[in-house]
Amino acid sequence: MKVINLGETNSALNNIIAQVRDRKVQKDSLRFRFNLERLGQIFAYELSKVLDYSPREISTPLATANVSTCDSKIVAATILRAGLPIHKGILDIFDNAESAFIAAFRKYHKGDDFHIAIEYCSCPSLSGKILIVADTMIATGASMEITYNKLLDEGGTPLFTHFISPICSIYAIEYLQKRLPENTCLWTAAVDEELTSKSYIIPGLGDAGDLAFGAKMNL
Repeated sequence: MKVINLGETNSALNNIIAQVRDRKVQKDSLRFRFNLERLGQIFAYELSKVLDYSPREISTPLATANVSTCDSKIVAATILRAGLPIHKGILDIFDNAESAFIAAFRKYHKGDDFHIAIEYCSCPSLSGKILIVADTMIATGASMEITYNKLLDEGGTPLFTHFISPICSIYAIEYLQKRLPENTCLWTAAVDEELTSKSYIIPGLGDAGDLAFGAKMNL
């Protein structure tokens, strides 16, 4: 698995990452969601540079223009619910993409022990297509690995898979590099060095799902 960290080059992306991390800015859930959407747009635009293109003739009202357009068939997938705003941003760029959704979450046992549970998956055919899987953060890498395998079980094998996650732990990157195939790439903007005993990223940004959509009941 290849890793591309857009945060290694200074750009306006850094300002958006700063805002999604900022606990004062996070109090405005509308702004938080909008910032995640903007991140999705930026990542999708950067990712679009590595896709396949071919020339087309486009008829304008006055003449014919030659334009190279993207040939790739894309399926944009997201992990519910934190990944939804990023998913929306990706669709703003790849407006002809199909969508896949998966509900993957930590199911806790005694203490801090948990496993990744999947309760729902909706996925079109992935054969011959580019799969893009988005989530706001990757802490341990386990949920992304399980999500990837579940999507392939449901939709078949894609040509290539891109993972988009603005904030990742170094642990998750090392974990996924050992377990995902060569035809995958992880796009991120910040790599955090620490995980707590509960596998939360430090400094991270908190619970992205709660910040975007409101607190959930813990049953």
